[in-house]
Amino acid sequence: MPEGRGELAAHLAALKQRSGLSYAELGRKSHISSSTLHRYCSGATVPPDYQTVVGIAAACSAGDEELVELLAQWRAATGQVVVPEIVQQAPESRRRPRSRAFSAVAAGLVLVLVLASLAASGADVGTAPAQQRVAGPSWQRERPLAPSLFGVTASSSSGVMPSFQVGGLRFWDSGTRWARLQPQPGAYEWTVLDRLVAGAEKAGLPKTLVFGGTPAWAAPNGPKAPYGDGSRSAPPDDLAVWARFVSAVANRYKGRIDAYEVWVHANDERYFSGSTETLVEMTKLAGRAVKDADPRADVVCPSMARSWTDEGRAVLRRFAELRGYDHCDVAGLNLHQRQAADPPETMVGLLRQIDGVLHDAGVHPRLWNTGVTYEYVREEQLDEQRAVDYATRFYLVAIYGSEFGLERTYFYNWGSDRLPLALQAVGSPPTRAALAVEELQRWLIRATTRSCGQGLAIGLPANVWQCQFTADDGRLLTIRWTHEGTATTSFPPNAEEVRGLDGTGRPVRVGDALEVSGTPVLVVAQPKG
Repeated sequence: MPEGRGELAAHLAALKQRSGLSYAELGRKSHISSSTLHRYCSGATVPPDYQTVVGIAAACSAGDEELVELLAQWRAATGQVVVPEIVQQAPESRRRPRSRAFSAVAAGLVLVLVLASLAASGADVGTAPAQQRVAGPSWQRERPLAPSLFGVTASSSSGVMPSFQVGGLRFWDSGTRWARLQPQPGAYEWTVLDRLVAGAEKAGLPKTLVFGGTPAWAAPNGPKAPYGDGSRSAPPDDLAVWARFVSAVANRYKGRIDAYEVWVHANDERYFSGSTETLVEMTKLAGRAVKDADPRADVVCPSMARSWTDEGRAVLRRFAELRGYDHCDVAGLNLHQRQAADPPETMVGLLRQIDGVLHDAGVHPRLWNTGVTYEYVREEQLDEQRAVDYATRFYLVAIYGSEFGLERTYFYNWGSDRLPLALQAVGSPPTRAALAVEELQRWLIRATTRSCGQGLAIGLPANVWQCQFTADDGRLLTIRWTHEGTATTSFPPNAEEVRGLDGTGRPVRVGDALEVSGTPVLVVAQPKG
C-alpha cells in the first residue's frame, strides 16, 4: 500500500475507533455507505475529495489540527502537493496543548484549503455540501405508475420516432422554436411540427411542445439567443404578438398536442433575458390562450434551469411569489445531476431544495422534469455500463421524487449521439442504455407504486436504494440499486426470482443473498399468505 494512503487510512481508522461509532452509525452521520467507509479505513481506496474526509472527521469530532493533518495525508495519498508548512508540523503540534489562537488560524486555514479544493474541481462552493449529499427520504403510498413518466426530449425534426419503448415526447431542438414556426408577422411554417405530431400520433405517444426563441422581427433590439437562426432571448416588444402566436398553435393542434411548455430555461439569461414580472405576464397570456383553444391541454409553466445555484433558485422563488404558478397546470423544472458523471440520486437532494423554495412561497404545483443544463453537451461521455446504470436510475429517481409531486421526466435527449449519455441517434439502433430503460418499463407495466426508501431507514445498507411496486397479478416487485459501491442484502420474503436489465433471470434459492450494485435489479415475490 502506498505510504500516503496508509497514513490516511490509519488516521481515519483511529478516528473511527476513538469515536466509538460502528461503521453503520458513522455512515449515517457522514452520509457514506458502511462498506465504502471500511475501504477508506483499510486503505483499499482513497476518498475522492477532501470534503469527504472532512465529513468523516467531523462525524468523529476531530479537532482543527487533525483536519489540517488529514488534508496533508489526503494530498499525499492522491499525489497532490502539500503546500502549507503548518500542515507538515501538525503531528508535533497535536501533542502540545491547543491554544485558541492556533485553533482559529487552523480552522481558517482548513476553510481556505477546502474552498480552494472545491473551486479547483469546478464545484459551486456556495452550495457544494447540499449538491454532493446522496440521501433520500423514505415514503409509502399507493399510486398507479403512469407510462408517461418515461419521457424523452425528441431533438430531431425528421419525424422518426424512437424504436425502443418510451412514454412520451417533448419537442425541443427539433426545428420547432417560435422563430421557426412564425418566421414573419402573420406567416406560419407548420411543416416540421405537422410531421412530428403525426409521427407521435402514429406511435400513440403524448406530446409536449416547448416555446422559446423569439423571432427577430418581434424583438429586433433584443439579445440573440444561443441558436443559429437569429432568434432572441428577449420577450417580444408587444406581448399581444406572443398571445396571438400561442393561440394560433393551440388552435391548429387542438386535441393533438397534449401539453405546452411556456418557455425553456426561463431563469437563464441566455434563453430568457426579460424580467420575472414579464415572464409571469407571458405565462398568464399563454395559459389563457391555450385553455381558450383546448381546455384539456396542460399548460406547463416556464422551465427553471440552473437549480444547483442560488441565483437559479432565486428566480424560481420570485416567479412563485408573483403567483406565476396560478396560470399553469404544471411547474417545469430542469432537474439533473450537477455534472453528468454524478450519481442520479443527487437529484433527490436538489428536489428537496426546490420543494423547500416552493413551500416557502406557499405553492405546491405538480412537477415535470423537462430538461438539463446548457453546458451538458460539453461534458465527457460516460462508459457503456455507467450509461446503462445512470439511464435507468434517472427514471427510478423520478419515481422516488413522486413524493414531492414529480409526475413526469423527460430524458435529454433522443436523437443525438453527441451527449454524455445517448439513448439513440436518428438512423441508428438503440444503445444498451436505451434497451435497459425499455426493460425497466417492462418490469413495471401496469404496476402500482408502494414505497421508496434508502439505507438504514428501511433496514438496508446506507448505500442501497429501493422502490417497491405491486404488479397487476398481486406479486411484490422490489427494485434495488446502490449510488456507489456494492452491498450484500437479504431477499424480501417469498422472493422467487431475480431479474437483470439484460432480460435474464434466475430463481431464488433458500439461503441466497442478494448482491446489489449500481445496476438496478428486480426481485419478484409472491404476496404474503
